[in-house]
Amino acid sequence: MRWWETQTGSATRGKLIALLRRAPSTIEDLAAELEITDNAVRPHIQALESVGIVEQSGTRQSLGAGKPATLYHIASAAAGSLSAAYAPVLSALLDTMHSELKPAQVSELLRATGRKLATTEAVPRGSLESRVNSAAAILTALGGEIDVERTDSGYRICGFVCTLASAISAEPKVCTVIEEFVSALVNAPVREECDKRTANCRLEIALRSDPTR
Repeated sequence: MRWWETQTGSATRGKLIALLRRAPSTIEDLAAELEITDNAVRPHIQALESVGIVEQSGTRQSLGAGKPATLYHIASAAAGSLSAAYAPVLSALLDTMHSELKPAQVSELLRATGRKLATTEAVPRGSLESRVNSAAAILTALGGEIDVERTDSGYRICGFVCTLASAISAEPKVCTVIEEFVSALVNAPVREECDKRTANCRLEIALRSDPTR
């Protein structure tokens, strides 16, 4: 059974998600599919909408002269979280890279991936402190639990949940993706000091690398 069918607050919400993954639908469509009333469906859709799983996608004119009915679909930002395929596919890909490529090639490919990933984000501005905090916010938005600490030599980004844990189990060097990603965001060298046994991330950024200090 897929996670959302049991962990979205009720079995009904799980069924609604499954239906909306197939096609955009109105409240009336969903009620008919589940053989319940419109009023029983509406609060579940509102709850899913409030947490960003469902969003409105236009309207559809009914056969009568009444008001057009609102269509709902799975929010694009939530679609990925409904799939369990990413982790095993990434792990298999990394395992294949490890067996087909030389270590130096794997390392450079992972670093290039980090730099490429950084191009999908707005580059933080301001002082090094401001840029580090902005990078931490981006990592949090990607699913991390992040703190920023001031150190004698600069800053430390601390992650308490590794968002790439399954990939790192296949290839420990995957940490360099995040290292390079953060380095590109803060425009400063970053040294990865992760504890792979506990999945705690540590990224060290030195003050001396920042011309604005």
